[in-house]
Amino acid sequence: MSGVPETMRAIQLTGHGGPDMLKLTHDMPTPTPNAGEVLIKTGAAGINNTDINTRIGWYSKGDGNTEDASWGGQALQFPRVQGADICGTVVSVGEGTSSTLIGKKVLVEPCLRESGGSVLASPWYIGSECDGGFADYVTVAAKHAYPVESQLSDTELASFPCSYSTAENMLSRAAVSGVDTVLITGASGGVGSAAIQLAKARGARVIAVAGSAKRESVLDVGADQVLSRDANLEVELGENAVDVVIDLVGGDSWPDLLNILRPFGRYAVSGAIAGPIVSLDLRTLYLKDQRFFGCTVLDDGVFARLVDLIEQGAIKSLVAQAFPLEAIAEAQALFLEKRFTGKLVLDMSL
Repeated sequence: MSGVPETMRAIQLTGHGGPDMLKLTHDMPTPTPNAGEVLIKTGAAGINNTDINTRIGWYSKGDGNTEDASWGGQALQFPRVQGADICGTVVSVGEGTSSTLIGKKVLVEPCLRESGGSVLASPWYIGSECDGGFADYVTVAAKHAYPVESQLSDTELASFPCSYSTAENMLSRAAVSGVDTVLITGASGGVGSAAIQLAKARGARVIAVAGSAKRESVLDVGADQVLSRDANLEVELGENAVDVVIDLVGGDSWPDLLNILRPFGRYAVSGAIAGPIVSLDLRTLYLKDQRFFGCTVLDDGVFARLVDLIEQGAIKSLVAQAFPLEAIAEAQALFLEKRFTGKLVLDMSL
């Protein structure tokens, strides 16, 4: 691979635990693209909830046993390079891959259905089942590297892949359209702020739930109405007030979401930052004919639509702050404080 160094910088997750499990190395072997793959020089990589959840073993349901602590429900293989939000430039291709991709700026689809030229039996998630973007270089199947034509910087573009594709997938599953009123929890975060923009792009009316201090920033993103996360939703909105709930929070107040959801309403979930265990009154679900959607694996066409929207300028990048790769622990600490709107990004050029 001409011009590509034999070793690279990377942040390796060496085990489940605290930030001390994140180790910076300057001599990790640079990966070589296999058949059907491309090698990408990483320009920037976004920070996500999943990076921290994976590090601490949050996905495990095994009472301290982390044999199911990855996105895919398997034991994580260490060391692992995390990072699901990737923007970069293709610098080399593997056997059978078109060389026309070399030099193209690309966004990486985080949900992988192919690796090394083979179709996967079940999806992998970049940065979980295989190495991701917290490194100078990363390989991925060519079908998951989407060329993007945009004047946005790598840092701005890296704010899109994971959060926005997750949001678009939720809206797609819930069949959101211009006739809908949509309530979005966790609306100031990466996925929540993306969901606001994408729901508005579909013509929907958006009610956002966020911390009181973030009200103005969430309105700036495009929400029609903002409610405090401490508000009583039934009191504020009334019963049967919304057509769709896009939930990223869960937690103790979860039953209120179904009470404000209309008969035949749609509920989509892709996060549980306030707690994964909720109380469900089955009578609410079946008497109101509500429909539930769990959303992780991206449906076909979701990422392509996202790239189209970026190229059209229909959605905007929301980068709260950029950090150098070496400052990942600092970036994750700030992420956990939740005092920003949008995304934190590791900029490989800093």
